[in-house]
Amino acid sequence: MSIQVRIPTPLRKLTADNEVVTAEGATIAEILKSLDQAYPGLIERICDEQGAVRRFVNIFLNDEDIRFLQEKETPVKDGDEISIVPAIAGG
Repeated sequence: MSIQVRIPTPLRKLTADNEVVTAEGATIAEILKSLDQAYPGLIERICDEQGAVRRFVNIFLNDEDIRFLQEKETPVKDGDEISIVPAIAGG
């Protein structure tokens, strides 16, 4: 199953400046693994050494934060869109 993933500007240097890429998988975890195979180095910017999504990175599945779903085990289906969004600091 092919899912579209929106890549934030700071990570696009790893995706040849592509704003949207496709990845294969049935869960967010599988999508992230697929992305890392296609774009080496991407996963280490999204996940920490334990494999958890970094605190300052938000992943949305169709506008819903996966932290409020099933985190990385959240299932995905054809037509879904994933957005990787770095947290914005400031005040």
